[in-house]
Amino acid sequence: MTKIILTGVDGNLGAQAAKYLMKLTEHKNLVFCGYSKEALQKYADLGIETKQTDFNHKEGLAEAFENGSVLALISMPFVGEKRQRAHRNVVDAAKEAGVQKIVYTSLVNAGDPTNPSKEKIDHAYTENYIINSGLDYIFLRNSQYAEAMITSYYSFAQNGGVMTSNQGDGLMAYISRKDCAKAVAYALLAYDLHYRVVNCNGPELMTLGQFIEIGNQASGNHVVYQKVSDEETYQAFDAMGVPRTTDGKFQEHSAAPYSSEGMVTFGQAIREGKMDLKTNEFKKLTGSDPLTVKYMFEHSADFQIGDRHSLDN
Repeated sequence: MTKIILTGVDGNLGAQAAKYLMKLTEHKNLVFCGYSKEALQKYADLGIETKQTDFNHKEGLAEAFENGSVLALISMPFVGEKRQRAHRNVVDAAKEAGVQKIVYTSLVNAGDPTNPSKEKIDHAYTENYIINSGLDYIFLRNSQYAEAMITSYYSFAQNGGVMTSNQGDGLMAYISRKDCAKAVAYALLAYDLHYRVVNCNGPELMTLGQFIEIGNQASGNHVVYQKVSDEETYQAFDAMGVPRTTDGKFQEHSAAPYSSEGMVTFGQAIREGKMDLKTNEFKKLTGSDPLTVKYMFEHSADFQIGDRHSLDN
């Protein structure tokens, strides 16, 4: 029979999606792809077919995707032409291999040309490339991971207790990365869902100030929120050693394993009301309610952003 292909199982989101998939369908139905032999081995030991893949190069990808009916493309963590090229390679190879549908992890409001997020550019590009390929698709447009902000919250709590951001009073329906992974698993098995955008949002819209207050109540900390400009936010990330673009060098175990350009323009988008979307589409897809920020703070050890996983060359 044709297989369900999950890429990026050596990354944070992909590994979590793999856990859900292994519970939802038989192992014989699955193919897991990643660039790390070590990460793939544990799945091979469970009897799951694995393929070592490098999306930076198209060679060998079509062979890896053979006999697949649907493929989840977990978006790469770098930004710009490198990511666009890697995503093109996957889409082209999937089509060549006879894959019929792609599930792609995108970004909330990716289709809005006025959205200033630098991250959004690559997501919009990839969505359009998939559409123009003629393949069936499900685009999972995810709100911001709550884990990113919870990790940041505790970093600020340990370093002066003042959390700065350029988000202003913009609204975001923060969602757990675990829920985004669950959406990937269910989308791969949604055989009756075609040519669809699914917005994956958390259960409540809130400002960063409200997010911080929930953290304070759950943890007993007294972090305060200070609104700052875009340039001040860049300077704060510079001081933390965060690279401005994904071409820079990332520190291990960083509380901010992203480029500051991506984060600052993301904060600008929130401030300008470009991310204030809340729907019940996640529950329609998965049958379950998304986790609340309160729950995640109360179990914060399980909701940290983790290390950066990528192979971009």
